[in-house]
Amino acid sequence: MKPQIPTPSDDALATSRALKQLIAAEIERTGQPMAFSRFMELALYAPKYGYYTGGSSKIGAHGDFITAPTLSPLFGKTLAKQLAALLPQTAGSLYEFGAGTGDLAAVLLEQLADGLHHYYIIEVSPELAARQREQIAKRVSPELAQKVVHLPTLPDAFDGIIIGNEVLDAMPVELVCRQNGSFSRICVGLQNGEFIQTSELLTDPNLLHGAAQYFPETEPYTSELHPAQYALLRTIAERLTRGAAILIDYGFDAAQYYHPQRNSGTLIGHYRHHTVHDPFFHVGLTDLTAHINFTDIAQAGTDGGLDLIGYTTQAHFLLNLGITDCLAQSGAAGSAAYLREAAAVQQLINQHEMGELFKVIAFGRGIDIDWQGFAFGDMCHKL
Repeated sequence: MKPQIPTPSDDALATSRALKQLIAAEIERTGQPMAFSRFMELALYAPKYGYYTGGSSKIGAHGDFITAPTLSPLFGKTLAKQLAALLPQTAGSLYEFGAGTGDLAAVLLEQLADGLHHYYIIEVSPELAARQREQIAKRVSPELAQKVVHLPTLPDAFDGIIIGNEVLDAMPVELVCRQNGSFSRICVGLQNGEFIQTSELLTDPNLLHGAAQYFPETEPYTSELHPAQYALLRTIAERLTRGAAILIDYGFDAAQYYHPQRNSGTLIGHYRHHTVHDPFFHVGLTDLTAHINFTDIAQAGTDGGLDLIGYTTQAHFLLNLGITDCLAQSGAAGSAAYLREAAAVQQLINQHEMGELFKVIAFGRGIDIDWQGFAFGDMCHKL
């Protein structure tokens, strides 16, 4: 029997309706359909009503998805081993993009207390920033909590280590279709007050170049392009004066991403731990996300002059850094604490869970260390 999707509260439905009206008003004001990337941007980040800027809980058992830091503190403790080697060659700052529940920040603050001067959290959601402050204050000492600084926008320069765990997948994407020998851009229009997908001939030269570069000749073929992600990596590259960027997310290299059989792309919605294929389902209450084209990410970083350090699966990265050793220290074998953490570690590294789908990519500038996380299983040759 198919599980029933929970019904939103009256307040949540009112918020969704307000966002729909805001998006519809913009479409009517311009007199033409809206690019899907703009629709996704508003659905996720419109002030007050967007998925990430609204007030509902997103992450964890009562939210829409689970992240590695919420599964187990061992994720952060293992990552800290790599960060501890990097920090001494920088100004001693960490920059976390989109810190979610604040769980990762709390673990890293404790693990890196001696060498960490500042922990910057770059967070566009005031609601999430408030929750992060509350969570961190509960978990660490006041002295460590004082190292946390929230930033609503990117700083002009980075001297330290940038961490992005499931950040890139939350950025708007362009939807493009190849059919009858030409490329079309998927847009969002209105019909009888409801959103519908429409298309227009693709004329943007950058998008045309990306589609021609990546799309197979299979027709019809619909998939995503990621100009916003590319632009973010170029900005990071321009502003990283010294240090590294470690990005963890789900996705593929370009050959896997644009496989002829993946002809409907990877765009998906998540609502209360249910998978939703309609991007217009409860707009503002449903997370919209797409996989990462790590070939494009690698190209953006190296185009910006960064060194590509490594690219591997999350399983290899965590195992290389000794997550099983961390597990052994979590309690007596067979104890409830040990069994709980063992189950979480299995989910983090199992190939049928997060271990293979999630990848880790790292860039550097002006540092020279032993990158233990990429000691075995590096897949840069696939990019």
